[in-house]
Amino acid sequence: MDIKERARKAVELKTVGGYNCSQAVTAVLADQTGLSKEQLKQVSAGFCAGMGNLEATCGALIGAVMIAGSKTEGNGTLPVARKMQETFKDRCGAIKCKDLKTMTDGKPLCPCEECVRNAVMIYGEIMGLE
Repeated sequence: MDIKERARKAVELKTVGGYNCSQAVTAVLADQTGLSKEQLKQVSAGFCAGMGNLEATCGALIGAVMIAGSKTEGNGTLPVARKMQETFKDRCGAIKCKDLKTMTDGKPLCPCEECVRNAVMIYGEIMGLE
């Protein structure tokens, strides 16, 4: 599955699969880790609605960074995370859920589905996953 297919699958999991944003991202990138989809679903369960419903960092972005941490085995993860955050902010307009969901002209700055799609795509670009 290429990165665009992964992004589409993540959006599907978020919209009709019963996954939150973080879970959807980690599920489609599970093969990048030594963990199963089910383990990642459990680990990422609390990172929805802005890091545990605090309207803080977007759960989709957190999911991508968690997978990067596993992929890098924790070595050099911080600059990767920073690059992911910067790229996500450039594409989505913010990194905090509260800001992403701020309504302007009847639309959020960046809907959850787009946050999920962008998080997967950004992971692929930064980590070299096509």
